[in-house]
Amino acid sequence: MDFINGVRTKELKVIPDQRGRLMEILREDDDIFAGFGQVYLTTTLPGVVKAWHLHKLQTDNVVCVAGMIRLGLYDDRKDSPTFGLANEFYLGVHRPLLVQIPPLVYHGWKCVSSEEALIVNTVTRPYNHAEPDEYRLDPHENHLPWDWSRADG
Repeated sequence: MDFINGVRTKELKVIPDQRGRLMEILREDDDIFAGFGQVYLTTTLPGVVKAWHLHKLQTDNVVCVAGMIRLGLYDDRKDSPTFGLANEFYLGVHRPLLVQIPPLVYHGWKCVSSEEALIVNTVTRPYNHAEPDEYRLDPHENHLPWDWSRADG
């Protein structure tokens, strides 16, 4: 797959033992580390779409730690070498992966598991309540070439 310019991934390693498991998500000495602003947990119920939005300043580092999501990215940056490119990732308990999303790339996801998905996002800037760095589109009615429906076959 060709990645959108600036999108990076990190394969995550789950280390199980008799007590449970451990999974490192992001370290400051990782090649992919771009700074720290805050870390938060968000959840998405089965079948729910949380999309579309972008940030002008912050980089997101998205990991699904329970359940599964279909993560969609779209490069709407007219000056980008990958303008018009879409990326799709399935991540979660069956696919431990961190996806780094640069500023100005639209992103969103749909919970595709039968249980609630838990998503950890480590961002490079703290949330500014007075002036949020968040710009939204409707999940279904927009100019992006994306269909959130399930493809049976």
